[in-house]
Amino acid sequence: MAINLVSLIMDFLTPDMIGRIAGSLGLTDSNKVESALGAGVPGLLAGLSGVAASPGGPQKLVDAARQESGTLGKLADTLDGDRQSSLIARGSQLLGSLLGARDHNALTEAIGRFAGLGQGNSGSLLGMLAPIVLGTIAKQSGSLNPNGMASLFAGQKDNIAAALPAGFGRLLGGTGLLDALDGPAETASEAARTAGSAAYTAERAATDTASNAARWLWLIPAALIAAGLAYWLNGPAQRTVQQDASAQNLTVGGVDIGKQTSDSISNLRSTLSGVTDIASAKAALPRLQEVTDQIGKTQGMIGTMSADQRKVLAGLVNPSMPEVNQLFDKVMAIPGVSEVLKPTLDTVKAKLATLVA
Repeated sequence: MAINLVSLIMDFLTPDMIGRIAGSLGLTDSNKVESALGAGVPGLLAGLSGVAASPGGPQKLVDAARQESGTLGKLADTLDGDRQSSLIARGSQLLGSLLGARDHNALTEAIGRFAGLGQGNSGSLLGMLAPIVLGTIAKQSGSLNPNGMASLFAGQKDNIAAALPAGFGRLLGGTGLLDALDGPAETASEAARTAGSAAYTAERAATDTASNAARWLWLIPAALIAAGLAYWLNGPAQRTVQQDASAQNLTVGGVDIGKQTSDSISNLRSTLSGVTDIASAKAALPRLQEVTDQIGKTQGMIGTMSADQRKVLAGLVNPSMPEVNQLFDKVMAIPGVSEVLKPTLDTVKAKLATLVA
């Protein structure tokens, strides 16, 4: 009998489990949480289908699912204890790595708008959902090999498309998260995606019009920023080699600090790059706070590292700092943005400074 991943995950999310998830997040309206999960499960699976169809994607999913293979059995204890934050952080990091910051943020925003949750609550819920979804996948993918993972998702497209709630596909229009649902599954959601793409285009046009005046202020700073970014555009391979070498021997207490730090800096760069005005700054704030918390966890482990490991960590972070500092300066100079982001960015800068000290 063919399996249905959506059904398996939703069967695990019983009313009692949904109530526990809501309680662990401090949310009092279980109906909103249920609505968010009903959209988030097929939405996340749609995004992961794209990963499974990409070069090297099945192996990434295998690695992520293997990491969460024991999650389902201990989830209740995690929710009832005080380890929810680590579960959310781990899930958010996995999603950032698998989907990329742009699609991760788009899915978070779509779920929040669909269920009437704030983006911060939506992000936390999605971070908690990711280990559940990957844990379920781990139970269904046999020996967790890339071929089996690719075949699993290839057979789920119709199920995923059919499970997308009415109106939710429109919110994902223009993001690319539904692109892997081709063939018959694509037909089922084509109208929603077309409408979503039009709405997304109109919204972006309105945002661009409103921020044109601010962009004109950037003629001089943009030249300076472009000069600094030239190094990064001309030498990506060199940076990758440096980071891969620096990340070696940075596993502490079973945590891959090198990867954790690289992901945090990557998410920081991509989030800051998307800030162009006050509205985008407010939208970026929850994501920046997540990055701050993740860097803080790395900072908290410095005391357990050897002197050599601290040097490796500094060597991993230092090459990224010129670009990060330029992005800090750019964002802080946008009219009105400083009032929104300054406290968070000051905290991020302070924590990063401790990693290279």
